[in-house]
Amino acid sequence: MIFSTFQFMFVFLPLVVCGFFLLCKHRLPRAAALWLLGASLVYYGWWNPAYLLLIVCSLTGNYLLAAVMVSASGTLRRMLLAGGVAANIGLLGYYKYTDFVIGSYNALTGAAVPLQHIVLPLAISFFTFQQVAYLVDCHRGRAGTHGFVDYALFVCFFPQLIAGPIVHHAEMMPQFASLRSRVVQWQNIYTGLFLFSLGLFKKVVLADNLAVFAGYGFDSADTLSMGVAWGTSLAYTMQLYFDFSGYTDMALGASQMLNIRLPDNFISPYRAVNIQDFWRRWHITLSRWLRDYLYIPLGGSRRSESRTLVNLVFTFLLGGLWHGAGWTFVAWGAAHGAAMAVHRVWSAGGRRMPALAGWACTFLFVNLAWVLFRAESFADALKVYEGMAGLHGFGMTRTFKDMFEAATGVGPYGQLQFLLPACLAAFVLPNSRTLRGLVSPGMFWTAWIVICLFCSLYFMADAAHVSEFIYFRF
Repeated sequence: MIFSTFQFMFVFLPLVVCGFFLLCKHRLPRAAALWLLGASLVYYGWWNPAYLLLIVCSLTGNYLLAAVMVSASGTLRRMLLAGGVAANIGLLGYYKYTDFVIGSYNALTGAAVPLQHIVLPLAISFFTFQQVAYLVDCHRGRAGTHGFVDYALFVCFFPQLIAGPIVHHAEMMPQFASLRSRVVQWQNIYTGLFLFSLGLFKKVVLADNLAVFAGYGFDSADTLSMGVAWGTSLAYTMQLYFDFSGYTDMALGASQMLNIRLPDNFISPYRAVNIQDFWRRWHITLSRWLRDYLYIPLGGSRRSESRTLVNLVFTFLLGGLWHGAGWTFVAWGAAHGAAMAVHRVWSAGGRRMPALAGWACTFLFVNLAWVLFRAESFADALKVYEGMAGLHGFGMTRTFKDMFEAATGVGPYGQLQFLLPACLAAFVLPNSRTLRGLVSPGMFWTAWIVICLFCSLYFMADAAHVSEFIYFRF
């Protein structure tokens, strides 16, 4: 069930919020928790009920394993952890990487092993990482014991289930148990509506319209001139940010209406002045997971400088592979790993770059790397890179204009009305975290304005052509 659909905005979400607080008002906290859990499972099963069994078995198995692990010690605890992590990664690997491995094997050896065409279950990358972190923390003695319903809610809580943020048990479990979470907090309702509306605007007005230009450049055009290639790459750079950031704002908003605070996932990443700064701002919860459960266990920066650089590159290689089963994702991860290694070596001697130059270099690199992230193949990426280098001319030809308009129904220059505001918002305007703080408790009328905006934005969108969020594929 996509956040921007009629069913979610005007039926599912109001019913869940009203039902939760009604049960809490009648002092039925366990029933309220079960209501949220049931709603979350309905939300997940809306796409394909068959995969409900997968997520229920996964969270039940991990919960039971964690319960045994807490009471175990020494070698047995380590064996249980190894088995649990292997089972989780194995399940993810089967669904997400089986065809990737077979295809790579066929390409390398010339074999003809048939692909399995396994359908990737929604959210498997996200709930796998959350549960692996929980098992690791149980092994470290940091997780404690929790009831099954609270654990299941931690895994399945519908606002963050499909595409994050990747939450940590320590920041979610106490909120589910808090008495304050069971009373209507009007400030949270106002703020949640505002965030949800802001995310909806990012998705349906900016991201979905930018997708038209990016999609034609990557998927339809045979060659690209320099202007078109740079426009294509920049359109995708902005599309990706406002698509994923929009989803996250909607997730945070829906969650805050229920008095649950999800962690921030974006803090103006395109204003970063170096690549390390970028990863402290972009998909923050994934960066945190990779640091705490991969980079640091590998040795982090506690070993030799050469080992530290290897750890960085390896961490980003796996981060790239987590995003998608394809060599372009591996290359994208490798590029970011190499950039992080170069930044570390550069900074080690106390060298610093002026802020403006640092921002320009960082954004240029990020924009170039997103080409690999978006391209379906290296040939598609090369097509865009050749165009950006000016190998196929510099201006927009009449043929391209006519073909673009015929394919999309709009003129290519019309995309500027979305690209320019997107750049302005990404580079200059206050971000969601700043704007959230402007919603004051006494402004009751603000809620009604936001509700009107919320409804208007929905009807501005073409409800018959609701597009899924990019990170649903990962």
